[in-house]
Amino acid sequence: MPHFRRLLVSSLALSGLLACVHPSYADPGSPVPVPKAARAVDTSQPDRWVGNGTPASCTSRAVVRAVARGGVIRFRCGPDPITIVMTRTAKVVNTSRRVVLDGRGLVTLSGGGQRRILYQNSCDQRQTWTTDHCDDQASPKLVLQHLTLTDGDSTGLTYEGGGGGAVFVRGGRLKIVDVAFDANRCDRTGADLGGAAVRALSQYHGLPVYVVNSRFTGGRCSNGAALSSIGVSWEVYNSTFTDNRAIGRGANPARPGTPGGGSGGAIYADGNDVNVLVAGSTMTDNHAREGGGAIFFVSNDRTGDLVIRSSKLKNNPSDGFENSPGIFFLGERKIVRDSIVR
Repeated sequence: MPHFRRLLVSSLALSGLLACVHPSYADPGSPVPVPKAARAVDTSQPDRWVGNGTPASCTSRAVVRAVARGGVIRFRCGPDPITIVMTRTAKVVNTSRRVVLDGRGLVTLSGGGQRRILYQNSCDQRQTWTTDHCDDQASPKLVLQHLTLTDGDSTGLTYEGGGGGAVFVRGGRLKIVDVAFDANRCDRTGADLGGAAVRALSQYHGLPVYVVNSRFTGGRCSNGAALSSIGVSWEVYNSTFTDNRAIGRGANPARPGTPGGGSGGAIYADGNDVNVLVAGSTMTDNHAREGGGAIFFVSNDRTGDLVIRSSKLKNNPSDGFENSPGIFFLGERKIVRDSIVR
């Protein structure tokens, strides 16, 4: 049994036990327990700071330098919320074991509608080549927590397939905790291109990307206007997806005479042995021009599972095709439990 499948079965068994003790966990859209591995990390002893205590010291350049150096990063920008408009994309260097970016609820990083905000790619030699198996290496581990990421735009960046308007990650690991993504963008068309907020590829040993207590609003991209992946599994807990739109045209593979895309208003997951868990979450008013107004899930070898638990999916229209309200599914099992899907 694949590693993530074992995790998924264990998670389902644990959630069933907890539901017996706390009946409210079965309420659609109500919070569910989060595995320890998916929780925020301790940043009480940071390796480095962005800023020296004043808003003026918290610059794009300071963020870019801190991310390149790696480690646990926090911000000293004064007591008030601050928006840092990025003039360059912050890029993880592959010699970093981990990069933790913790905004403590006060920091917004903005792409200014002109650029991607964060980039990690263990197969990009420009960010240092560290192994001969770059598509399956344990590090860097990127953790984003207690932040807002807004107005990222990766339009025109087609390297590694493009996408990832706010965040692009290939290789290592990615975890997202308590992050708000708003009004991010990537290319408007493309058959497999996606992820206005996040594009994820090649996670270590097929382990899932964790998304916890996060919010995705106003994303626009060809596919997956919040989350997009190929060959990657996801575990999404206690998160909300609203007004995200897959605006491509022609689906995948693209119909003759079309540029392709338009699937997965909120989530687009494609690949072979991939699995998606959506638990304690709400998806409303997302839209796909083609398939899967909320979720597009295709396991090409039909081994993958889509599990929706204690969640609420409502009013997520698919203009082209779906086989459940707001969902297009091809895989081994679709499991919907204690949820509203309509």
